[in-house]
Amino acid sequence: MPRVGGEAFRISKTELILAMEELQKHQALNAKTRAVHAAGLWRKLWGLLVREDVGRHNAHDKLAGAAASAAVPATDGVILLTSRVSVELVQKTARLGAPVIAAVSAPATLAVKLAEASGITLAAVLRGEDFEVFTKPERIVDEASSNAA
Repeated sequence: MPRVGGEAFRISKTELILAMEELQKHQALNAKTRAVHAAGLWRKLWGLLVREDVGRHNAHDKLAGAAASAAVPATDGVILLTSRVSVELVQKTARLGAPVIAAVSAPATLAVKLAEASGITLAAVLRGEDFEVFTKPERIVDEASSNAA
């Protein structure tokens, strides 16, 4: 499994909360069906790329394809998920090179272990203004940081 870089990447707690709120605003299919997952790639100076699917893994795969097609790197961004975090979603995120995963639901135990081993910051149970950081907490800071791209 690849180990991600991005050791200098930082995102503020407020930016992370706002990014998840923005993801939820871009869920057109879910607004109609209430049964669709979304995966997003958020980058500070670029914005948000979102894909939806009934399957959380498919949403992530669609996001990876859209990012590759648009030549948008994930190495300085955050993967946002509207689902629980499985080990497979951590693997897919590591392949993209994203230093942070944030999700609305809890991670599986193996997902936490793999995120740690891959050097990924894993924040989850992100609902409203509360969330938990399971791995690599140094990337999430109290104030906005100018080096997150």
